[in-house]
Amino acid sequence: MNFLISDALAEAPAAAAGAPPQGSPFMTLIMLGVLFAAFYFILIRPQAKRAKEHKAMIAALAKGDEIVTAGGVLGKVTELGEGYVTVDIAKGVEIKVQRQAVQTVLPKGTIKSA
Repeated sequence: MNFLISDALAEAPAAAAGAPPQGSPFMTLIMLGVLFAAFYFILIRPQAKRAKEHKAMIAALAKGDEIVTAGGVLGKVTELGEGYVTVDIAKGVEIKVQRQAVQTVLPKGTIKSA
């Protein structure tokens, strides 16, 4: 066991005498570029695509559409405003929600089957 400790001590001055070899700075830049490209294709691009689809869905809302809000409320659109949508959630019960709170547009007849 003692011979392992002496070997470790013997190598310490030898490593200090010469600097460890360093990689090429171009290789570092290439790896950084690959890392950025991976983040772009895995995280940034899909999120931007989803945001664009959501924006198009909100712009295409019309009276009579059946929707689900971000809070999980099901209802039918009765009025459309600039920033708000009036949603009929039961007979005689209407609420106003922000357009951005509309999460999904459902197929016609979904509320009756629910």
